[in-house]
Amino acid sequence: MTTADDPVRPYGRPNDPVALKAALRQLYPAFASLDEARFDRLIDESIVMRVPAGTTVFDDRSPCQAFPLLVEGTIRVSKQGPSGRELQLYRVVPGEACILTSSCLLGNVAYNARGIADTDMVAVALPRNVFDRLISEHPPFRDYVFGLFAERLVELMQLVEAVAFQRLDQRLAALLLGKGRIIHVTHQALADELGSVREIVSRLLKTFAEQGLVSLGREQIEIVDPGQLRRIAAPA
Repeated sequence: MTTADDPVRPYGRPNDPVALKAALRQLYPAFASLDEARFDRLIDESIVMRVPAGTTVFDDRSPCQAFPLLVEGTIRVSKQGPSGRELQLYRVVPGEACILTSSCLLGNVAYNARGIADTDMVAVALPRNVFDRLISEHPPFRDYVFGLFAERLVELMQLVEAVAFQRLDQRLAALLLGKGRIIHVTHQALADELGSVREIVSRLLKTFAEQGLVSLGREQIEIVDPGQLRRIAAPA
């Protein structure tokens, strides 16, 4: 996570500190027990990030200097291979934290993946010294950070298992089922989530359509036969 001296992103002080504190306490229960004086100090030392959709929030091998608390929007974290193909690792939404940022701050190492703002986003960036102080002095925040490590590790292990052992049609069927009946998405976006290439995903979607499982439109997929998709997605 970059800092306020980065010229490509708008940063500023909170316009309404009271509303910001209320939002943070609602989204991040670890702050509920933080006394008012310490919370005021945290807000005063932090920086509000307002980032437009499509912006690179952090990049592979970039230094990690702050811990983002997402208030609005979504960050997509992915790893890019030498061929340029990307594999989505996870998404960060308000109330969650980026475990990659946590590990980089705790280990004092650079990022080894990329974070992109999926939508316009607002986040409160805690500088490294504030993050370190919270970890050492506020047990609920420390428990929150390490609890997320455990949750994300399980998710990443499931991702590794899927990539290594499941067929792509299984993974695509499962991905579609998790997005609702009408899905507004490009074939490229699906390929990025699956760590595949657009041509292969498009070919599989065409096969699904020919089998009557989905209906394809422009940047839209409608699930027609969810039962059969579930059978495809089920492990053999």
